[in-house]
Amino acid sequence: MKIAEIAPLYESCPPRFYGGTERVVSYLTEELVRQGHEVTLFASGDSNTRAILEPGCVSALRMAGCKDPLVYHLAMLHRVRLRAADFDILHFHTDYLHFPLFAEIAEKTLTTLHGRLDLPDLPLMMRQFDTMPLVSISDAQRLPMAWANWYGTVHHGLPEQLHLFGRGGSGYLAFLGRISPEKRADRAIEIARRAGRPLHIAAKVDPVDETYFERTIKPLLDDPLVRFIGEIGDRDKSEFLGEAAALLFPIDWPEPFGLVLIEAMATGTPVIGFGAGSVPEIIEPGRTGFIVDDIEGAAAAVPEALRLDRAVIRRCFEERFTAARMARDYVAAFEQLLDRDRSTGILESDTLRPIAEAAD
Repeated sequence: MKIAEIAPLYESCPPRFYGGTERVVSYLTEELVRQGHEVTLFASGDSNTRAILEPGCVSALRMAGCKDPLVYHLAMLHRVRLRAADFDILHFHTDYLHFPLFAEIAEKTLTTLHGRLDLPDLPLMMRQFDTMPLVSISDAQRLPMAWANWYGTVHHGLPEQLHLFGRGGSGYLAFLGRISPEKRADRAIEIARRAGRPLHIAAKVDPVDETYFERTIKPLLDDPLVRFIGEIGDRDKSEFLGEAAALLFPIDWPEPFGLVLIEAMATGTPVIGFGAGSVPEIIEPGRTGFIVDDIEGAAAAVPEALRLDRAVIRRCFEERFTAARMARDYVAAFEQLLDRDRSTGILESDTLRPIAEAAD
């Protein structure tokens, strides 16, 4: 199959450091190539891939300090449109930005939405372009717009050997990701204090969150139990997560997926997560971690998490969250999208997990 994977340009594929969407696009692209498909990746020019790379800019826009990323994205999408006939399927990861350009050929497109969907103005776009086929990354993600043109859910996956199994020997609790109000590093610090465990924080601080970091988080770092590491990349994640006793995921928002959850599972590290968004779809309580409602429950779950079998956690990752499984699910979606009954527009695949449509 000839597939175009169209990534955002904010980070390279894969990113050097933080970058969830581009990281998933990279994992998917490389696995599709490994499975024998002819793949063209539209991404930043500093991306590393075995696919054919069509650069949308010289280097990742965030690292280059770009002032107007919309210019580069629209220019790239124009080039994709000119080449649309070269591909069997166009798989977009650019939110809704491409909808006006590709609505006339919606039948050969699939859009994976990676962000939150409870934004007040988003339904206008989804109703205006209601023929664009969509895939969610968790069933919970799509609930605010369950009426949209969903063709299934495909959970993220990682290359099976990307992260090494770890024993949790250093005994600290880990927080990995991004410093922002919705990720709640402040909760993680309080959980660690109540559990009497060291907390290591490996997280990026976006410019938009610098004030929040300075006013809310930085004062909390002056604690002998807390170590702030900063932003790390894939090379350092295996050791960081593998040496941790548990990962804390105390979010305060409807998390669409949470890639760090399966990164931890890949190293055998249990997860203690607040039960918002996708978390209940990913964590298996008592097997791969625990789902809690508050700080007190999270602190109480720490000793329970330490007793979980890390080898079982790793096996659960291998069963549910590999890049090979993710690619197979997408290929099934591609094939059925192209062959679908045009009178219904419904996929029949049991590899996807559509949820019942809510009342409009």
